[in-house]
Amino acid sequence: MPLRTLLASLALVLAGGAALGAATDGFRAFTTETARRIAVRDHPVAVPAVALQSQSGARLRFADFRGQWLLVDFIYTRCPTVCLALGGDFAQLQRLLAGPIATGRVRLLSISFDPAHDSPAQLAAYQQRFGDLGQGWLAARPLSADALLQLKRTFGITVIPDPYGGYTHNTAIHVVDPRGRLVEILDSGDAQRAAEDLRRRLGS
Repeated sequence: MPLRTLLASLALVLAGGAALGAATDGFRAFTTETARRIAVRDHPVAVPAVALQSQSGARLRFADFRGQWLLVDFIYTRCPTVCLALGGDFAQLQRLLAGPIATGRVRLLSISFDPAHDSPAQLAAYQQRFGDLGQGWLAARPLSADALLQLKRTFGITVIPDPYGGYTHNTAIHVVDPRGRLVEILDSGDAQRAAEDLRRRLGS
């Protein structure tokens, strides 16, 4: 291969590598989900102070959780698949984090993105299926379509109706700090790791 051709090929490879590095945030992000998690970690996002209704029928806002660490997931109570895993995660977290929950430093919050169906009674029944201990874990629904839209945008939740009347959606455990900022997105299906992450943040 002539030297000129070799040098041109090398220049193309280097340029391509530089472009890929820029596009993937220094090769850290190769998927949209990974990019979203890196962005949140690097630049925490303020959670909107939208109104919610809990499983008891009480009204609350995200501002009510200021001063506490909050673990958030998004579910719909009729879900036959991934929401079952999320409910299991939160039931485990309720037990793994019983100490900081009892002292008011940590709360768990499951938010329904199907508020038309998920009444307070449905939300309570969802928790009971997983053995809710009655402390530190709230289930809630947004009180308006705008509130739901704001939450989906802030937390990066994608919800697509399926042909069977349900939804396909992404899953994760979202960490909101005492200042009301989304600071971390963790994998669902690993409650132990999520609990360890939060204990580290608590310094315990």
